[in-house]
Amino acid sequence: MATAATATAGTRAAALLLLSLTLALRASGAGAGAGGDCHFPAVFNFGDSNSDTGGLSSLFGAAPPPNGRTFFGMPAGRYCDGRLVIDFIAESLGLTHLSAYLNSIGSNFTQGANFATAGSSIRRQNASLFLSGFSPISLDVQFWEFEQFINRSQLVYNNKGGIYREILPRAEYFSQALYTFDIGQNDITSSYFVNNSTEEVEAIIPDLMERLTSIIQSVYSRGGRYFWIHNTGPLGCLPYALLHRPDLATPADGTGCSVTYNKVAQLFNQRLKETVASLQKTHPDAAFTYVDVYTSKYKLISQAKKLGFDDPLLTCCGHGGGRYNLDLSIGCGGKKQVNGTSVVVGKSCEDPSKRVSWDGVHFTEAANKFVFDQIVAGAFSDPPVALRQACHSRGQ
Repeated sequence: MATAATATAGTRAAALLLLSLTLALRASGAGAGAGGDCHFPAVFNFGDSNSDTGGLSSLFGAAPPPNGRTFFGMPAGRYCDGRLVIDFIAESLGLTHLSAYLNSIGSNFTQGANFATAGSSIRRQNASLFLSGFSPISLDVQFWEFEQFINRSQLVYNNKGGIYREILPRAEYFSQALYTFDIGQNDITSSYFVNNSTEEVEAIIPDLMERLTSIIQSVYSRGGRYFWIHNTGPLGCLPYALLHRPDLATPADGTGCSVTYNKVAQLFNQRLKETVASLQKTHPDAAFTYVDVYTSKYKLISQAKKLGFDDPLLTCCGHGGGRYNLDLSIGCGGKKQVNGTSVVVGKSCEDPSKRVSWDGVHFTEAANKFVFDQIVAGAFSDPPVALRQACHSRGQ
């Protein structure tokens, strides 16, 4: 029979072992072994329409059919025929698709939340959505939503219990989660759309980096440690951008993309890469991954036919024919009066899987899947870590 002293010693040893294991898990990040998979329990996303899973639809009216036709079989808050890159990220991590924070019906936030809203920008817009087409839910507003989400979800989780513990995240998830960012496209396009010169557009980039840095540091202050940050895509290859500023459509590259637009996007991306590197130096206990989606998207666009797609600048869900099959006044699912009757004219092409552009602004599910497949293993990342290993910083 063990003596009391022996039992006490055994208890202490067990406690020390448990403490050592806990510290080891924390040090390796999100439950990962050194260099192993991170096992993120949740994802919290910030962004614009490239990753909006229902935010704008919840606020200003649902994205109409045929949006969602390919995967969901119905509109699902996404401006796409199916899934977005953020959906493939969640699936790859073994998580459910992220519910939009602003969607009050049927949402489940156990494994994260999505604060992205279509039309969002890093800086606040100086006009309403109805006048400009850009969202009032700028990045700072998304962070305020995130702060409220932390505070209110944990208050409800702890005090109400019951069903709320099945639809809200655990407190520890906020320090173990992956924080994803995909925003900046609308800052550039909105500046161009009010007829600013390229020099004026380029001049706002330092301010964009300062604002983005501030928000990411604020997320860090609330416990975030693992960041996966997308750069912006080749804006000069988006039909809606070319139609808004036809004077920038030339000179064009061999694919028909605007050289001017793309040079500004590349400058934004270079400054973003420097910003992410600076954040890593400032916060060596965190892991920051810069993800070059520009290169993967341009590869798809410039090699579309070789990769099994057709004309990369031809909109699948649009109206009007012409080079892009896009009418800026009639979007995907849009209607017009024909002989006194409202008729849907913004129709989908027969096979979206063959198109790169869904509606002149956003990619099809097939294009999003291509981009995800390109970036998931880390080939376009700095440092070159795979998505599942994004908890490992350079210092580890």
